[in-house]
Amino acid sequence: MTTRTLTAVLHREGQWYVAECPETGTVSQGETIEQAVANLQEATELYLEEFASPDTGRAWVTTFEACHA
Repeated sequence: MTTRTLTAVLHREGQWYVAECPETGTVSQGETIEQAVANLQEATELYLEEFASPDTGRAWVTTFEACHA
């Protein structure tokens, strides 16, 4: 069994938190941040059992500002 450290990106949609793993493209949701991340972990583990994903290193996460009218 191999353990990898992956990234969870979260945002809120209505009453749900949506969590996405950019390294695998898996997405899940939950009523709390903790639940969303736990659900994402489960979805990602199931995905990796079926589709071996190469270890491409950790995702680079940053922020930027955008202006709008």
